[in-house]
Amino acid sequence: MRLTGKTIGFALAGSHCTLEEAIDPILRLKEEGADIVPIVSNTVLTTTTRFGTPEKWLTAIREATGKEPLKSIPEVEPLGPQKLVDAVVICPCTGTTMAKLANAITDRAMWTPLWLLPHRYAVDPIA
Repeated sequence: MRLTGKTIGFALAGSHCTLEEAIDPILRLKEEGADIVPIVSNTVLTTTTRFGTPEKWLTAIREATGKEPLKSIPEVEPLGPQKLVDAVVICPCTGTTMAKLANAITDRAMWTPLWLLPHRYAVDPIA
């Protein structure tokens, strides 16, 4: 239970072919005692692909976290200033997400909390 007392924002980007694999890290973080705040990209929220529908992914995320995913900028904006999360994981992280992070573009709910977080926390990766 190395993460007891820690709150982790877990942002899921629209790499639909790897969304299934993103559920396991959520479960592993929870097993370590972390409280998970799920955040989804607009693509996860609105796009049906051969890998699944938005409802399939939202249901899987709800079941894994026990929470409704945050979906909009107003929902995620308080995370940083109010220090509601200790860290944010982006999994899967698409090229678009990496490019927007590198250029400080915060036009979607998923990226906003990363720029608002106090950068003083570190969480050891789970092996």
